[in-house]
Amino acid sequence: MRPALIVLVLVLVLALACTGGAASGAAQVRVLFLGNSLTAANDLPAVVASLSHGAVTYRTVAPGGVSLEDHWNFTGARDALDDGPWDYVVLQQGPSSLPESGINLREWATHWADAIRARHATPAVYEVWPDSQFGVRLSFPGIIRNYRAASDAAHAVFLPAGEAWQAAWRRNPRLGLYGPDGFHPSKLGTTLAALVITARLTKTPVARVALPYPARTAKLLRTAAAVALRGA
Repeated sequence: MRPALIVLVLVLVLALACTGGAASGAAQVRVLFLGNSLTAANDLPAVVASLSHGAVTYRTVAPGGVSLEDHWNFTGARDALDDGPWDYVVLQQGPSSLPESGINLREWATHWADAIRARHATPAVYEVWPDSQFGVRLSFPGIIRNYRAASDAAHAVFLPAGEAWQAAWRRNPRLGLYGPDGFHPSKLGTTLAALVITARLTKTPVARVALPYPARTAKLLRTAAAVALRGA
C-alpha cells in the first residue's frame, strides 16, 4: 500500500474512533439520587442504569427514613452534590400526603433546586405512592397534589412514578407493585418507577425501553408509564 494511502486510512480510523467516543460521551446522563428507602429498595438507580443500557451513570444517597430537609442537614448529600458534575439530581422523600408534609416537601425541594441549579444541574422530583396501611385511595390525591406542587415550585423535572402505579392498577388492580410490607416496592413496582425515570431523563420513548418481563406485563408497564408521563 502506498504511504499516502496508509496515512489516509489511519486518519479515517482515528476520526471514526474520536467520533464514536464523542457520541458515547454525549449519551451519558449523570444522575445523583437523593432519597430514602423508597429509592434504595431494589436499588432503583441501578435498575434505571440497566434499563438505559448504561446511558445513565449514578450515585445514590438514600438512608432509610430521611426527608429532603434531613439530606440538607446531615446525610452528606450536599457533599455528593459538590462532587459532580451532574446532569440531574433526583429528589425524593416519603409520601408527604398531609398538608403540613406537603409544605415541608415544597420548601425543601425548592431549597435543593436552587443549590442544584447553582451547580449547573437540573433538579427532578420523584413522586412516590402511599403506604397501603393508610389507605391507597385516600392517600394518593394528597401525594399527587403535594409532589406536583413541589415540582412546580422548584421548577423541576417531574417524575410521576406514583401516577404510573395508579395507571397500572386501573388496568390490573391485582398487579403486585408493593413488596411484602405494603409500602416498599416489589421488583415490579421498582421497574415501573425506573421506567418513568429512564424515559424522562434519557428522553427515550417508553416503547423503546426493553423490560425484563413477559410481553403482556411489559406492555402494561409501558402503557402505564406513558399515561403518567403524558400528564406530567
